[in-house]
Amino acid sequence: MEALPLAFTSGWASGINAYACVLILGLLGRFAGADDVPTALTSNGVLIAAGALFLFEFVADKIPYIDSAWDAISTVIRPTVGAIVAALLSGEASTLEQAAVATAGGLVALLSHAVKSSLRLAINTSPEPVTNIAASSGEDIAVVGVMSLAAFHPEVALVIAAVLLVLGLIGVYVASRFIKRGYARFKAWREKRRDPATGSSAI
Repeated sequence: MEALPLAFTSGWASGINAYACVLILGLLGRFAGADDVPTALTSNGVLIAAGALFLFEFVADKIPYIDSAWDAISTVIRPTVGAIVAALLSGEASTLEQAAVATAGGLVALLSHAVKSSLRLAINTSPEPVTNIAASSGEDIAVVGVMSLAAFHPEVALVIAAVLLVLGLIGVYVASRFIKRGYARFKAWREKRRDPATGSSAI
């Protein structure tokens, strides 16, 4: 279970921005000598794909309602990436240990994703884009910072990620009223983008 601290942290980061998590780990493993990073994450194909998807999410995640639409699409993607990264981190562990670590990474990613997407719905109750940009930029900085630390000091990063996750859960509880309002506005925004005649997307 030596991989568990890094798996937990990467799961937390994957739930917020899976592509940034993979990109940072891959870059640190390839260029900074982070020995705990699996070689599969350092290949050219993975780095290029993660970089391109990160750039797309970097923009989409800062636009009101587009961010929530992207969160909805990412509901399966982020936990899956969290589980895969955790499984890779477990390396030569036995099948049972590998399954346990992968499950932990996936569950933490799912919980982290739920926190992120819920708080974004609350933020979308404000019509101006400044709050979205600030929140998204803060998330990007947190993921980059915590994952950079995790590659070399996984236990310290685990504590930070756990604290941030708990604070996020508290934030969801406090902002529950705004989250419900944001979800209602998101549904209304989505309906406006549908063709009233066919019910399909007008784009």
